[in-house]
Amino acid sequence: MEPIVVGTDGSPPADVAVEWAAEEAGRTGRPLHVLNATGHWPCDMPFHPAPGLSESLTETGDRILRAAVERALKARPGIDVTTELVHESPAEALRTAAGRAYEVVLGHRGLGGVAALLLGSTGLKVAGHAPGPVIIVRGGTEETRGEVVVGVDRSGESALALRYAFEAAAIRGAWVRAVHVWEMPSVTVTAYPAAIREGAAAAAELLAGVVAPWRQRYPDVRVIEQAPSGHRVGELVARSAAADLLVVGARVNCNGRYGLHLGSVSHGVIHHSHCPVAVVRARP
Repeated sequence: MEPIVVGTDGSPPADVAVEWAAEEAGRTGRPLHVLNATGHWPCDMPFHPAPGLSESLTETGDRILRAAVERALKARPGIDVTTELVHESPAEALRTAAGRAYEVVLGHRGLGGVAALLLGSTGLKVAGHAPGPVIIVRGGTEETRGEVVVGVDRSGESALALRYAFEAAAIRGAWVRAVHVWEMPSVTVTAYPAAIREGAAAAAELLAGVVAPWRQRYPDVRVIEQAPSGHRVGELVARSAAADLLVVGARVNCNGRYGLHLGSVSHGVIHHSHCPVAVVRARP
């Protein structure tokens, strides 16, 4: 069975990610695989490294992994936990692990502090390239709210996001809030009130059509559909305050590949969501 992989560097946000991943492993009945990456530089330095440097980093990595296992088992006793220490960059290690994982979990920032919130951080590199779902754990995770929010648009990635959202809701006994945000030209507000009504009706119809197959596939999952006009990131972030999980699809660039930039919506919600964010993409 594909494991849930969680990356840790021993930082407080990583500890929260380990606990979240342990709970997820318990919910899904999957094993948990905890990964720590030391980076390339101890082995790839062009000069002779200081004596004991590699051994010291290995000892630190082992200590971090032992603490993570203890934390995971405390959060969810009885789950199957394995560990791995690799001498790669965290982003490379997690992208590699994603190929054999059910999903990859990591904290919204690590020991890099504020720098980890910037484009190019481990979280954004993994979310931008790793196959399958990537969960960035942020916001409060202690309280269970019983809601999964999913962003929906016209793209094919919406089907992947909806599938993940409905599966996550079914496992949690939660309900799905499917949100399609449409943009209204400013000139329309005062000049064409009829166009506003038509735009709202078209957005609601699009949303209903996209969600309908998943309603049928998961008849026991309660669904609320909302098609507000406004700013996509702002609307999704606002709804994340009452959710256990926010799900969005990854953006495909013009070459049919997933770029490092996730698109403004995925990038924005990763930075500002009040709950964990799942960025979902197809596997190759």
